[in-house]
Amino acid sequence: MIVRIYIYFNLNNQEGMHGYKRELVTQLVKGLPLKELTTMPSSSHIVRLSDLSPDQRRGGLAAWLGWLFDGLDSTVYVLVALPLVTSLMPSGTPSMDIQHNIAYIQAAFLVGWALGGAFFGRVGDRFGRSSTMAFSILLYALCTGLSAFVVSWEQLLFFRFLAALGIGGEWAAGSSLVSETWPRSWRPWVSAALQSAYQCGLLLAALASGLLASSPRYVFLVGALPALIVFWVRRAVPEPEEWKSAKGSGEKHPPLSDLFRPPVRRITILSLLICSASLTTTWALIFWFPQQLRHLPDLKNWAPSAVNSYVAQATALVTVAAIFGNFFAALIARRFGYRAATMVMFAGGFLSMRATYGLPHNHVQILYWAIWAHFFVQGVFGLFPMYIPPLFPTLLRTTGAGFCYNMGRIVAALGTIAFGVFAPIGNIGSALVWVAFLYLPALGIAAIIPEPDK
Repeated sequence: MIVRIYIYFNLNNQEGMHGYKRELVTQLVKGLPLKELTTMPSSSHIVRLSDLSPDQRRGGLAAWLGWLFDGLDSTVYVLVALPLVTSLMPSGTPSMDIQHNIAYIQAAFLVGWALGGAFFGRVGDRFGRSSTMAFSILLYALCTGLSAFVVSWEQLLFFRFLAALGIGGEWAAGSSLVSETWPRSWRPWVSAALQSAYQCGLLLAALASGLLASSPRYVFLVGALPALIVFWVRRAVPEPEEWKSAKGSGEKHPPLSDLFRPPVRRITILSLLICSASLTTTWALIFWFPQQLRHLPDLKNWAPSAVNSYVAQATALVTVAAIFGNFFAALIARRFGYRAATMVMFAGGFLSMRATYGLPHNHVQILYWAIWAHFFVQGVFGLFPMYIPPLFPTLLRTTGAGFCYNMGRIVAALGTIAFGVFAPIGNIGSALVWVAFLYLPALGIAAIIPEPDK
């Protein structure tokens, strides 16, 4: 105890001591274990990135990279779907059959994403966030790379499904890891940064598809790159202290059924509904936006490589707009709360979707409106990484977040099939006009979903 007091009076009075170190010596006097303190600085004293512990910085970087490669691997197919699936079908296959198969592959991907989020969410609560994140990254990287060697559209569907299992798992594990280790007051900005990492992955996918416009299947080899970071994640990123404390307390792991029992049930239902509406609208826009561009009348006489380059450039442009949308949503959340931010983004998404697809546009005009559609529709996801997980108890956190966020993709998968099968060939925009109406009930849900603890 004397040593602790000596350290306190000699270190706590030093000029320029960072808040984290001051908190460390203060708590030493209280007798708290040094090992725990070195990885858990008080969030109330963290005001700069330099105040974060090495473990916090490594955990945040690992999650950011995981989301970056999520975006890359989930988007490569979207950008090359039409030319790739066409090449995998017999010559002379009707356009309608090709469009249906494109939709089925994307639907399988979204179902896999949903199941992966639910399954790996459970794994993350039992075996740790870092371990789950590493395995899920390895799974989606390998399966994306193998997609470059398929010889039929059924094989492509199979590998996209397996890749999606890993992508869904990484979202739940990565968001829970950061929410448990970084300061709560930083959540809006951290959430926007994580979602922006996903959209930077979209930019990488657009760049890769543009460079490989003449060989679309080789874009999938770029998606194998995330496998290289797995070994670093396993060695450098420890499990969060909050999870280890809950795990070591002897508390029994709550069963999955607890998601549908009071008091968690209300959180589960509201989160599931709001994620389902958001994901259905967003994936309808993200997936069918490039396909709609390819069918614009003024692109009819363009060479295939020119069309591929235009689509890649357009995707990059609207993705940059979506990144700005993430931080716009974070700004509103910081000032007025998550509920208000979600409602603003839903209202903006409804109006901008109607403007983009409710009127005829040429290949230049449509981009002016599409920028705003992606700004709001994708931007709302800048809220969810740090909004949804903290609503659930620690040992149900990745389970609850993974289940609610990713099971919403089942609804999105059904919507993808519906738009692909029932939308008139070359007029997918008419379906996108109607999907925007999902935001109207979503506005009501956003008004009553709780705010996370501050």
